Amino acid sequence: MLKNVTAVILTCLGIFLAVPGFAFDCSGLPEWSRQTSYQAGDQVQLNGTAYEAIAPATTKNQPTKGDPWVVLGACDTGGSSSSSGGSSSSSSSGSSGGSSSGGSGTPMSIYGVWHCGNHYCDWSQPRDTAPGAEFDQANHWIIDRGDGTPSVNLVILSFLEPMKLLNQTTDENFLNGIPRGMTSDVVDYFKAHGIRVMVSMGGLTYTDAWDTALVTDAEGLAMASHQAVLDLGLDGFEIDWENGTPSADQLAGIETFIDTYRSLSGGGVLTMDLAVGNRYLQELSRRASADWLPNGKLDYINAMVPRGEPTTDQWQEHVDGKFNYNPPILPKAPAKVAVSMWLTDGNQPNENCVDFLNSTQLAKGEFVQNVQPNGAGSSNGFLGYMFWAAECPSTRNACTLPPNSCESGMGTGAEYFDIPIPIGTLRQD
Repeated sequence: MLKNVTAVILTCLGIFLAVPGFAFDCSGLPEWSRQTSYQAGDQVQLNGTAYEAIAPATTKNQPTKGDPWVVLGACDTGGSSSSSGGSSSSSSSGSSGGSSSGGSGTPMSIYGVWHCGNHYCDWSQPRDTAPGAEFDQANHWIIDRGDGTPSVNLVILSFLEPMKLLNQTTDENFLNGIPRGMTSDVVDYFKAHGIRVMVSMGGLTYTDAWDTALVTDAEGLAMASHQAVLDLGLDGFEIDWENGTPSADQLAGIETFIDTYRSLSGGGVLTMDLAVGNRYLQELSRRASADWLPNGKLDYINAMVPRGEPTTDQWQEHVDGKFNYNPPILPKAPAKVAVSMWLTDGNQPNENCVDFLNSTQLAKGEFVQNVQPNGAGSSNGFLGYMFWAAECPSTRNACTLPPNSCESGMGTGAEYFDIPIPIGTLRQD
C-alpha cells in the first residue's frame, strides 16, 4: 500500500516538474545503465529526463517504461532548476563514457548472423521463401523479434565453394557455381526488412578449394565473386580462407583477389574472417593490420569463434597486435573489428540465442563497447557482434529452429544494444 501511495505522489510530482518552466538539475545524476540494478530512491537520467526508482529495479526495467521508475523532470544541466537531483546510492553507479541507450559505450554498428541454411552450410537445397512457407517458418525470428523489428542487421550466407564458383559448375547442387539454395528470393526475404545481406566464401571445409583457386586463377575468382554479388543483389562479400600456413603463391593469389575485387564497381562491403586472436591465420592477420585495413582494401575483419567460448583477452590481441612475432603483427583499430560468439552449444541453443539476460554477449558487452585503441584508430569500441550460426551449421550442432529460435537472445539483444536497422555508415577511425 505504501508503495502505491508513494508512486502516486512521485508520479504527480514528476508530471508537475516536467511541464515547461520546471526543469530538474541532472548535473549530479548518472546515466541509467542496463548493466546496473537499482534500489528504491536511486535517481538517474536518460535521454534528457530525470527518473527516480520507487522500488528495486532490475536490468529489465528501463525508466521510459514506467513502474518502478517515475519521472522527476526534464533535465536542466545548467543548474537553474526548481529541484536539485540527489545522488544515487552506491549500488547504482553509472558507467563512464557511456551513451544513454544501447549499452554503456560506443553504439554497435554490426549485429549479425552467419546463415548456414538447412543443409549444414552448403546451401544445396532450394528453399520456399513465401510467407508462412518452410524458409519463413525457420527464419521468421530473424526478420521479426516479436514486435515487427528484425533481430539482426546483417545476414551472411555461408558458404560459396571457391573452385565451383571459379569453374561455374552446374549440377544438381550448383547453378553456375552458386549453390541452388542461394537465390535472390532468399536475399530479398531479408533485405525487404532492412537487413544487409552478404555472402561468405570458404569455411574450414573449403580451405583446400581456396588454396587451389588462388593459384589457379585468383583474378578470375575475384571477378566471379563480384558477379555473384551483383546477380544475387547482395551488399558485399566475405573472405573466409582458413589456411594458417599459406604458401608464397597462395599469398600472392589472395593479394590479387583483393585488388581485383576492389577494382570492380558495385561490389559493396569486402570483409575477411580472421581467427579469434592473432595466433592463428597469422600471415593474414599481419597483412590485414599493416595494409588491407588501414588502406581500405578491406572494410573490416571478423574475429571468428574458436572451438570453445571466446575470451576478451583473445579479442584484445587484435587491438594490441603481437610485437614479439617476427615480423610483428601490428594493432588493428577497434572500429575495424567485429567479434564473434556461438548461438549453440553442441545439441542445444545457448543463452546468446534463447536467454539474453544470462548470455555472454551481455556479460561481455561492456568490454566490446569500450575497448580502447592501442596503436591504431582513435575511437573506443569494437564494430559489433557476429554470431555462428543460423539454421543448421552442422550435424553436431543444434539448429536455431522453433522452438529454439533466437528472439529471446538476439532479438532482445538487438533491442538492448539499440542496433541500427538498416546499418548506417560504419566508423572509419
